This record gives sequence, structure tokens and C-alpha cells, in this order.
Amino acid sequence: MEQSANPTNSPTDQSANPSSPFYLHPGENPGLSLIPQVLNENNYSSWSRSMRRALLSKNKIKFVDGSIKKPPRSEALFDAWERCNMMVLSWIIKTLSPQIAESVIYVEEAKELWDELKERFSKGDYFKISDLLQDIHSIRQGERGVNQFFTDLKILWEELESLRPIPTCICKTPCSCELSKISIKYREMEHVICFLKGLNDTYNTVRTQILLMEPLPNINKVFLLIMQQERQERQDLGVVDHKQTAETRILATAADRNNNQTWRGQGRGVASRGQGRGTGRNPNYGKQCSYCNKMNHTVDECYSKHGYPP
Repeated sequence: MEQSANPTNSPTDQSANPSSPFYLHPGENPGLSLIPQVLNENNYSSWSRSMRRALLSKNKIKFVDGSIKKPPRSEALFDAWERCNMMVLSWIIKTLSPQIAESVIYVEEAKELWDELKERFSKGDYFKISDLLQDIHSIRQGERGVNQFFTDLKILWEELESLRPIPTCICKTPCSCELSKISIKYREMEHVICFLKGLNDTYNTVRTQILLMEPLPNINKVFLLIMQQERQERQDLGVVDHKQTAETRILATAADRNNNQTWRGQGRGVASRGQGRGTGRNPNYGKQCSYCNKMNHTVDECYSKHGYPP
């Protein structure tokens, strides 16, 4: 709905009222960067979405969506409009790449700039939609954890949603068929299926169980179930690794002890045969096994690798 000067409120009142779109906070200035994104030739959809949110939070979105029209210069509200318009214009230009900013340097109205950027950079949306649909239906988990995989997929969903939003009823008399809710439900079902199909084969069992549920849970519930499965698998793997490590230590210790006993026996045997006094010292003393990393034996006599003698 278009907004014009309210005869009951003076321009001074509107400029001083924090709830008015004509109000400018003392901390706001033309050099303020509202969003970290910089508009280029390839990111208009995400940039416009972020910029729109930022302007909405500043109560200045009406200066670019046409709700607030430029008043005649003769009206008292013109000065307040001009200040806000220039502030919004500066905020938008601050987020443009140097090449784009240079091409719009002579634009004087925020709405004119907003419309020009949309006309120039939203024309390739159909190609972007095609790429997004291909990425969404071909993405696989691979080496990523469940959380990272879901995050990457959700980014694609949200970008597609910004380019192809679900239509809502604009009839003067609201419809009772709830078609929008049905459309949202179908899109939610697509998200669940894409997420489950992209998971690694280790989740085949839980994936089948979820797809057999009636009704199909929403995407957040499915994500929670898969995360629980991932945590359980990690815990089970941790227990197995701990047991294997403990068993390896026990076997290596036993092998080390048996090796020392064997070499002491060989030393005594040599002395009894008159070949000199046995020293009882392991000739591999101080050496480290390259297999089990234990001391006083080599890999050739490693019981952890070759087994214990009968």
C-alpha cells in the first residue's frame, strides 16, 4: 500500500518517530555496510534476498518496493524523503562490485537503482534454476558428515526457493482450498527424498524405514533421525577401536616378555655347550619393531604379526 504524507503528522514528527520509515538513527551513515555480500554477475538472487532483509530490519524497504512514493519538492515531507532515499541509495551502492557501482553512479533514487539491478541481473534465473535442479538431484554425501551434507543441500534448496517461490493466493476473497499448503507439503516431500537418496549406503536401513513411514516426517525430523544414527555408529566404532587397541597392547606386552625370556634361555644354553659364557642379553635389545612399535625385538620375531610359537 502506498504511503504519503500524513496531514496529522508533521515531517518533523515522522523524522523523530523511531517507528517511522523516515526516521534515521544517529548511528546510521552512508558508509555503513548492511550485508557482507557484494553483488556480481552471478549472485543476484542471494544478494537481493539478503539486502531486502537488511532494509526491512532498518525499516527502509518501502523506499525500494514502491510503497513510499517520491513526494513533490513543494511538500514539507520532501526533505525527509530525500535524506532517507540517499541513505538507502548509498547502502545499496556500498554492496555492489566496483564495475557495477561505476555503471550506476548517476542513479539518484533508491527504487530506480533497485529496479535496474533486478532487470540487469535476474534475466539468467532460468539457467540458474536449471543448474540448481541438477545439483539438488545429483548431490551425494561422499566424505561429508551428515550435518555438512544437509547444510550444503539446504543452501541449494533456499536458493531455488528464492528464484521459484511457491505461489500464494492473491484473490480478494481468500480461497478455502489450501492449495498453497498442499504445494508446500509436496516440496517438503521432495526435500526429504533428495536428502535420503543422497546419503551413503551405510544409511540404507534407516533410509528404508523412514520412506515406509506414513505420513512421511518433515525434513527436520528426518535430519534428526539420521544424525542419531550417525552418532550411534560413531559410538560403536569408538568402542571397537578401544577394544582393538587394548588387545594389541596386551599381545605386544606378552610378546615382549616372551622374547626376553627366550633370549635369556638361549644365552644359558650356549654357555652349557662350552661355547663361552652366555650373557643372557637379547641381541635385539634397544631395537624397535616396525610392526607393533614395541621395543627389544624386530618385525621378523614379532609375535603380534607372526603369532606365538607352539
